[in-house]
Amino acid sequence: MNYLLIDKMIKEALIEDIPNEDISTTSIIGVDLKCEADLICKEDGILAGLPIFKRVFDILGEVEVISLKNDGDKIKKYDKIALLRGSTRNILSGERVALNYLQRMSGIATKTNKFVDKLKDSNTKLLDTRKTIPNLRILDKYSVKIGGGINHRFNLSDGIMIKDNHIEAAGGIKKAVELLRENTSFVRKIEVEVENLDMVKEAVEVGVDIIMLDNMDIDTAREALKIIDRKALVEFSGNVTLERMEEISKIGVDYISVGELTHSVKALDLSLKNLRNI
Repeated sequence: MNYLLIDKMIKEALIEDIPNEDISTTSIIGVDLKCEADLICKEDGILAGLPIFKRVFDILGEVEVISLKNDGDKIKKYDKIALLRGSTRNILSGERVALNYLQRMSGIATKTNKFVDKLKDSNTKLLDTRKTIPNLRILDKYSVKIGGGINHRFNLSDGIMIKDNHIEAAGGIKKAVELLRENTSFVRKIEVEVENLDMVKEAVEVGVDIIMLDNMDIDTAREALKIIDRKALVEFSGNVTLERMEEISKIGVDYISVGELTHSVKALDLSLKNLRNI
């Protein structure tokens, strides 16, 4: 992870939460008071984001976070994840920002792991998308990897994907691919999004590297795979639910991309408890 970027992100989050001072904490807690507190899991899941949680307190200072678990660990309800020791003021002031990161990231990893588990008997791999929280993409995608998924492109500069509106604007897949080959480096793979079998045929004819079957029913997707005939990698996308994962993987696609991994996240329930003065 790029910790220059991460630190900037965390500092902005702390400034948002503490624009001047934490008036509740500074009014009640003496500057020299120290304590210990436990980071507790309140439901089962996959842990992700503990280094970010720790970095919040590194930036605030005077707090040691002693990890008892690691990112990627399966955690159970009532598990103790870490022990915090140090400045009571800084522990209380940083608690919410640190937990917000850790809960969201663990929620993404937990959901991702459930989708990955549905693919355990196949060769199909799970991909994320760019449907992430603005300015948190690096953390969202890291969490997907911790949950066992694979990152698709990080941004518009990271890879080529010809989408429906590109095709309409260019006047067809063939023309869009020709323009790309004229204006981009030959080292870049070209992915195209297709919605019907005619588009599949056109994509195969122009020799793209990856074909995304977008919002296709299973029968149409099977026909598309016959047309493609391993001439390109195949990604399936659109209306993918946990319940459909096995059915989709059985037709033989290489990848399934799921926006839900990051755009509809339930935070994992984690909490800072048992604060005691030392």
